[in-house]
Amino acid sequence: MERPYIHQLKLGPMDNFVYLVGVQGSPEVLVVDPAWEVGAIEQALAEQGKQLVGAFVSHCHKDHINGLPELLARHDVPVYAQREEVAFSEDLRSLAGDALKAVGPGEAIPVGSRSFQALHTPGHTPGSHCLLAGDALVSGDTLFINGCGRCDLRGGSPEDMYRSLSQVLLKVPDETRLWPGHDYAEVPVAAMGEVRRTNPYFAFPDVAAFVAYRMRPRR
Repeated sequence: MERPYIHQLKLGPMDNFVYLVGVQGSPEVLVVDPAWEVGAIEQALAEQGKQLVGAFVSHCHKDHINGLPELLARHDVPVYAQREEVAFSEDLRSLAGDALKAVGPGEAIPVGSRSFQALHTPGHTPGSHCLLAGDALVSGDTLFINGCGRCDLRGGSPEDMYRSLSQVLLKVPDETRLWPGHDYAEVPVAAMGEVRRTNPYFAFPDVAAFVAYRMRPRR
């Protein structure tokens, strides 16, 4: 397995993580969730000697996609989003325009001569998906190191979130490194084996218990 290249940028007032993702030793990269400070993304591309070949949108919330218009004004690249998210979000369709490319669950995302995999993980939104790049999982707002995405916003579903965690992400190997969509933990990255051992959202034996905990009243 070729080692992935991951460059993590912490941008904006909501502690978002934006990523450049590719393969070690190759210039081509995707940007995951371009938002807030496109100038900082451009600077990282230049400093790292990388060529942008696409954008991968984990989901449609504005704090993850508000940089798309500026990015697309600078780069003629496709914007990959899950088919269900494209249908769900007028904001996404508007900001990405003709660059938007809908993909299906498990579909390959090309990065130069290589490809990564889009894992459909609904729950936070209907078309949330994670990017599996070798031994790296870039998870957007589906999974955080100590938590998971909210399910009480429009399009959210705690039942879907339970299935995404307990079926889709349970199959990701323990040594895979989790790169989340926000800086919500004491560390910015962690191994999936450790996350599954310590994250409370992996501890529930059935969907009813998970839903009761995830949808408990927020203080």
